[in-house]
Amino acid sequence: MKKTPPLILAPAGNKPAFLTALGAGADAIYCGLKTFSARMVAKNFSIKDLASLAELARKKGTKVYIALNSAIKPDELEPMGKALDQLNRWVRPDAIIIQDLSVLQLARQTGFKGEIHLSTLAALSFPEALHLVKQGFHGRVSRVVLPRELNIDEIKAMSEACPKGVDLEVFIHGALCYGVSGRCYWSSYFGGKSGLRGRCVQPCRRLYAQGSQPQRFFSCQDLSLDVLVKVLLSVPQIHAWKIEGRKKGPHYVFYTIKAYQLLRDHGSDPQAKKSALGLLSQALGRPVTHYYFLPQRPQNPVNLRGQTGSGFQIGNVKGGKNSSYLIPREELLSGDVLRIGYEDEAWHGIHKVTKYVPKRGRLYLKFASRKSPPKNAPVFLTDRREKTLGDMIAELESECGQIPEPEIPASDFHPRLPKKYGEKSPLAEVQVSRKFGREKPKDSAGIWLSEAENPRGGLPKSRTIWWWLPPVIWPEKSEKWASLVRMILKKGGRNFVLNAPWQMAFFENLKGLNLWAGPFCNIANSLAIKTLADLGFSGVIVSPELSQEDILQLPRHSPLPLGIVLSGNWPLCVSRILSDGLKTDRAFFSPKGEEAWVRKYGTDIWVFPNWKVDITDKKDQLRKMGYTRFVHLNEPLPKGTKLKNRPGMWNWNLKLL
Repeated sequence: MKKTPPLILAPAGNKPAFLTALGAGADAIYCGLKTFSARMVAKNFSIKDLASLAELARKKGTKVYIALNSAIKPDELEPMGKALDQLNRWVRPDAIIIQDLSVLQLARQTGFKGEIHLSTLAALSFPEALHLVKQGFHGRVSRVVLPRELNIDEIKAMSEACPKGVDLEVFIHGALCYGVSGRCYWSSYFGGKSGLRGRCVQPCRRLYAQGSQPQRFFSCQDLSLDVLVKVLLSVPQIHAWKIEGRKKGPHYVFYTIKAYQLLRDHGSDPQAKKSALGLLSQALGRPVTHYYFLPQRPQNPVNLRGQTGSGFQIGNVKGGKNSSYLIPREELLSGDVLRIGYEDEAWHGIHKVTKYVPKRGRLYLKFASRKSPPKNAPVFLTDRREKTLGDMIAELESECGQIPEPEIPASDFHPRLPKKYGEKSPLAEVQVSRKFGREKPKDSAGIWLSEAENPRGGLPKSRTIWWWLPPVIWPEKSEKWASLVRMILKKGGRNFVLNAPWQMAFFENLKGLNLWAGPFCNIANSLAIKTLADLGFSGVIVSPELSQEDILQLPRHSPLPLGIVLSGNWPLCVSRILSDGLKTDRAFFSPKGEEAWVRKYGTDIWVFPNWKVDITDKKDQLRKMGYTRFVHLNEPLPKGTKLKNRPGMWNWNLKLL
């Protein structure tokens, strides 16, 4: 039986980009609402916008997926349910893309009829987890979006493990995050703007210093599999190729779609490959990398010798303060959008080209006096609207305008929240460490399991130890982790903290076990807790990035006992990338003097700030509200590092954005 070619899934952050994707012939388009999207900095869409656009897409034979891949706070369950109810009635998307497990409950309650896809932010990263998705969610989840960090061998392992009724989606082009998706708290930790809620301010793109020369140690190039996508054609369970870029303009959307159509449909034709590469070179993204796709030839996506600004570098600022100009490397068209400098530089600015400028011509630049860029500052072409593209968008917009806009009434949906956990749960204080000390482990000691451990010898048999699994497990190590769990169970271990819901797949018989969802599961509302209860979890350590208001609301409708990180070293992110120029266990500094360090555990890179999360003085208040397990995360400090004495409230006093 001939395999159906994978869908080319295009991004759309606004109406022109959506219409461009339609005109370019995308098989499917994904976009977000103005709320509950992991790209809140994109313009996004209202329900009314989407009703007519989705109808036009159906006429063109194009699928529409709605990204509802935000972490949901307790007071957002009703608005999310109402949005889902309206989407189901008036937009009828082919699928929704979710991160937060509460949306599974809301989808059932609203009668949502489309497919449900697990976002890459859900961090499902190892093969055994796919069967849990099939069985634990009763076939309701039909697709998993794989992490961008996987190489082709790991993607094949995921494909081989796919049960019937579940397929895979892979990223083939677009921006890369330094942190593993769903495991980055950097933006939130530095000011309440959560990447898990689509409001990341990209602190990883900034300059940091380790030594005298500031560098962009964490700023990644864009992913581009380009001609390597032909390898994916032979992987049976991959049903969609995803192009990242909901913040990008129509030009990028058009060029990337057309390029990957050529590579998918005519990838063995040398001329088609050449044409596709030419289109990608004009797509106005960052410099590109194959990343880790080829395990025998991995490419570190952090290139300290090149620039990683978004857009095509068209030249550099010439002249003086009052007579700045640009000599472009390529022609500029009227309507082109230029960005002068990097986004994190205070003086960076946007310049719109008003008339044609030939290659090697001269374009004079005007700036506010306080924003004048330094000489030789880079200038990037970030968007353009060629006449043919503009005409195509205008024609489709006219066609869309002929579809009657529905009057969408307010939804009367109210979520059914679970009953509060009724049994009395014993209080416990858990000190979590990386290694056992020489002394006998105390009751309720917590230990991070390490892939280097040998459970056959040396590990204590205490039934009171809490074994902590890591925030991410990769396919190449999943059997090792499964073996570790089996050995600890044989030695009498009964208490585990799982830092991804999918790690439940390592436990076949739950009888007599105490399995808690760890803080890296990012659990933030009662319906997500209900989903975990249905999977067999015994309790939940809630997301520590929540605000006071959210944390204190959670016990009211929690069907499981709750815990919280009371103090400790919480990472800015967990990554699979170590920059060539960055030394581990040595301090680096932000432009504002904030200190942090990186440490390698197994194959993962953890980035730690030099101050702790600390809400210890809220313990009595938390206990009265119903929290019973209080966690302290103890991280060994690098030699010479001293923790800064500063408040570690994180978002306790903020309204989490």
